[in-house]
Amino acid sequence: MKSLLRVVLLSALLHASVLATLRAQEYRTYFTLDEMPDLTKCLPAPPDTTGMDFAYDVTRYFWGKAQRTDPERAALAVRDATWSIDSVITLFSEPFGYPITKEETPELYKLMYEGIATVELIRVRPKAHYMRRRPFVRFHEGTLTPWEEAELSGEGSYPSGHTIRGWCAATLLTEINPAAAERLFARAWTYGESRVIVGAHWQSDVDASRLAADIGCAYLRSSRDFLFQMARAKEEFARVYGR
Repeated sequence: MKSLLRVVLLSALLHASVLATLRAQEYRTYFTLDEMPDLTKCLPAPPDTTGMDFAYDVTRYFWGKAQRTDPERAALAVRDATWSIDSVITLFSEPFGYPITKEETPELYKLMYEGIATVELIRVRPKAHYMRRRPFVRFHEGTLTPWEEAELSGEGSYPSGHTIRGWCAATLLTEINPAAAERLFARAWTYGESRVIVGAHWQSDVDASRLAADIGCAYLRSSRDFLFQMARAKEEFARVYGR
């Protein structure tokens, strides 16, 4: 019973956090949490602690720790840790090749904000269902982002919300500017690796999150409102940037 209550409470808190952010920004999601696909029914469970998959996770954890000795890569991993949709939009505007702002490109900004906010809901059920311990908790070690640790230690590791946001951003922006696809997905890949480097996630969390984002983005296309907003964003991009 206590386990069930914890799952329900965690799901409620995660969902409330998303809704509070959206209310503050006066945006919405295209689907509710209950309407999004349930990843526990279409993706495998995270690796247990006895098999080769988990051994690979451990190997990658130590790979991530080694990356921290590179000051430039460590700084990027810390930068990528910021939990903010605005931060994701800013980060991915660089490989996109054009600024994305609420003032200059409101339709594109709206598409990105609402699209990411919708797709990231897909993480809530599996996080609560599996409650996987994060690597820094299992190894009783610190991370590159100590301000995250108290909150992260109380929620499941699988899948990675950051990675879902980054992969979703690359997917949406590639449809707007296909010429930037290689740069966008290279950045999304690096963005996910940052979660391994800071010690917040296992590699298998990150790997599953790319699939989770693909599922969420595919599901977005069943929304007429999303398709309408995508068309508006494409028109704005062509008009503002002549593309």
